[in-house]
Amino acid sequence: MTTRRFVVNVTTAADGSYTGYSPYISGRLCAIHYIKTNFTDGVDFTITAEATGETLWTESNVNAAKACMPRGAVHSNVGVGGIYSTGGIAVTDLIRLSRDRVKIVLAAGGNATTGAFHIVVED
Repeated sequence: MTTRRFVVNVTTAADGSYTGYSPYISGRLCAIHYIKTNFTDGVDFTITAEATGETLWTESNVNAAKACMPRGAVHSNVGVGGIYSTGGIAVTDLIRLSRDRVKIVLAAGGNATTGAFHIVVED
């Protein structure tokens, strides 16, 4: 199993916004690391798969570097969400990307500030 890292370097516009994309990626999404260089505290971001629009990570008012290990809900072949036993806890699994780009949208990042997102994928 091969693990690959894709880095998206970010520089915000004067209004603190940014929209950018990773290269095309295929594989199981393991983690997204937010690397704060000098973004303003309280940055908001929405990270999705470009082709499908599937949400990978959305968070508001982030003040420090952090990592997220996104998972998606699983369903039966009739579209019913999978749950563990009778406890009602949703079953989740790694999100698969198939020749898709990760879209990163930031707001409230500050004027011309920088940081990065590291996207970790397994083949």
